[in-house]
Amino acid sequence: MESQILEFQKYLQGEKNASPHTVSNYLLDLHQFEAFLKDSGHACEGGKILLERIDRLAIRSFLAHLYDRAMSGASMSRKLSTLSAFFRFLCREGYLTGNVAKTIPLPRKVQKLPAFLSVDDMFRLLDLPASEGFTGCRDRGILELFYGTGIRISELAGLGLDDLHLADRSIKVLGKGRKERILPIGHKTVAALREYLTHREERIRSSKPPTRPASLFINYRGGNLSVRGIRKILTGYLRKDRFPGGISPHSLRHSFATHMLEAGADLRSIQEMLGHSSLSTTQKYTHLTIDRLTETYDQAHPRARLKPDQS
Repeated sequence: MESQILEFQKYLQGEKNASPHTVSNYLLDLHQFEAFLKDSGHACEGGKILLERIDRLAIRSFLAHLYDRAMSGASMSRKLSTLSAFFRFLCREGYLTGNVAKTIPLPRKVQKLPAFLSVDDMFRLLDLPASEGFTGCRDRGILELFYGTGIRISELAGLGLDDLHLADRSIKVLGKGRKERILPIGHKTVAALREYLTHREERIRSSKPPTRPASLFINYRGGNLSVRGIRKILTGYLRKDRFPGGISPHSLRHSFATHMLEAGADLRSIQEMLGHSSLSTTQKYTHLTIDRLTETYDQAHPRARLKPDQS
């Protein structure tokens, strides 16, 4: 099975042009399934996995194993989708005659509403970076761009100087599936980025030896700032002040979408800006605004304030 996984990896990278993040997730899921088969003995003979012996029982047992480890329905569904894609590839290459994973229903997902910051808390977060110096200006630029566009951390880390068009107040983003989209940026974001770019150039010139990083956002040594580095910066600011529990760096993306919807933006526009392939993914934000509207209604409407026996 190991050699087939390697072939599948080359297929994803070469023919499907999948992103490194997507390939990494696929491989993680497949190696986890491979380890389960070896540990449990499903579809094995003499310590070797026989592809043609992988049946519904083996896959269902794998899902039960994940369930016992308290894995969410969404994560289990992703792993089942990975197996289905892998078996579909094996059928194409002649290793198998049927895709057994395709016959198994996806585990039920529990819809969780995304956590987000209020507008006041969001503005408080944006004011936390120092107003001077390379680090403060860079962090302010990251926060302003992240909240100002709602892009993913991986998309922000992948931005280069050529993707930034300050004169037109826009950026070019490479999203999931390597799909490009052009996003507008506000005047506050433009101002923060202009200030950061001055410090960025000074930092590059003073680095030893001088570098020419490809990324828009760089670290203190003048190298490219990674996804992990950006997440660490954002987490640091979220822990620096008293923000609500359950808020993570990804919550800034949720905050952008929620605030846009509350201000009157239509779902289609938000879908385009977030880079969602399906409108149903964007619709989860309507639940947040409906909850807010219900709370406001109960507090403001004269009839809503009355108890049943008072009407």
